[in-house]
Amino acid sequence: MAVKRILVLFPKDWDCAELDHPRYRGRYEFLFEGFDLFRFPENARLLTFDARRHVDRLARRYRGRIDGVISNNEHFGALIAAVLAQRLGLPGTDPAVVIAAQHKYYARCLQRRILPGAVPDFEVLPYTGGPAAAPRLGFPCFVKPVKATYSVLARRVDNPEELRALTAFSPLERLVLGRLVRPFDDLMPLYTPFDIGARALIAEGLLDGVQVNIDGYVHRGRVTVLGIVDEVMYPGTQAFMRFEYPSRLPAAVLQRMTLLAEQLLAGMDYAHGFFNIELIHDPASGAIRIVEVNPRMAAQIVNLYRRVDGCDPYAMLLDLAAGEAPQLVRGAGEFRAAASFVFRRFDGRPHGPLPSREQIEAVHRRYPDARLMFYLKRGASLAREMKWLGSHRYAVLNLGGRDAGDLQARYEAIRDTLALESDASANIRLMASSA
Repeated sequence: MAVKRILVLFPKDWDCAELDHPRYRGRYEFLFEGFDLFRFPENARLLTFDARRHVDRLARRYRGRIDGVISNNEHFGALIAAVLAQRLGLPGTDPAVVIAAQHKYYARCLQRRILPGAVPDFEVLPYTGGPAAAPRLGFPCFVKPVKATYSVLARRVDNPEELRALTAFSPLERLVLGRLVRPFDDLMPLYTPFDIGARALIAEGLLDGVQVNIDGYVHRGRVTVLGIVDEVMYPGTQAFMRFEYPSRLPAAVLQRMTLLAEQLLAGMDYAHGFFNIELIHDPASGAIRIVEVNPRMAAQIVNLYRRVDGCDPYAMLLDLAAGEAPQLVRGAGEFRAAASFVFRRFDGRPHGPLPSREQIEAVHRRYPDARLMFYLKRGASLAREMKWLGSHRYAVLNLGGRDAGDLQARYEAIRDTLALESDASANIRLMASSA
């Protein structure tokens, strides 16, 4: 079997960890391009980054030299991968579909045409650099940029004062935010007639209920759902605390969610590629509503399916990139429950030093399936994350368990070994109360 060369754009830490696995050796050669938006000094490249020139350079360099291109990076990578794949005649998601999914305002317009009962009231809020005008739909509402990632500047707003505080930026912040959305604005006119750029906000009616991710892929227009993961927030916030698989929702609700996802993707002309759709189920009314559609794989959580179901989402992603039908093999996974735990601070203080290499190695010896990522920040980077996100995500732990109780016990042991303290201890209390 010939080795396939796959270009990985703007790789995430989860991508690098997964693609380094021995099972891909001898089958794939991975080539990497791009930089990390959230790590200095790499992210200094943002100040001079030109998306059109970047695509031109990649097209010249890799034409005829690769078998596929992938990216799980929401902000730049998914769209640039789609554009480059089309330019090189390789399998990929239609760039117009990616843009329609990622532009929060036009995405809502499209969703309302396809599934009007699944969309909250919404309106665009033009943003010119000063405080945004109050939305016509009134307060409270949920406000977010029309193009963002990691929930940057996305939050509930209860009054005009909170909206002014949310949109009051220093000149440096305005520069950074402008550079973050410029690649999208540069590529959008090439593939769509949209006339509202990314330098705007969208206000929406509040959505209440149980929030989930539904993950899967589309091959030649046929939708395959891998599973549905519960999203659990820190109490009183919109900050993710953990992602749990399998979902605790009733089977009938999960079936309705799957049908909704299929209808939505068909209406979007989403014919190829991985997807991650966030939905909310209101137990009181039974309503299911759309939060957003992400036109890429959710790299942080897809290994939960591997742990429980025994399937290999990255292998399916690589099959799609190379133009092959993904092989969905479901079998007995190693565990019956799995979760991705997100450790955060809300007080603006930095977490302590990283655990020592010896501590981390001891955890991996005792819990070989544990996957740990650290994101410690200090100084201006920490202050900016607190303002833009309302919390500091300093670590993520992916883990499996024989059942919910075993998962809790393993989580607690790792937390104590690595001194992952502060607000993350709420994970234990909520897991116990929901078991």
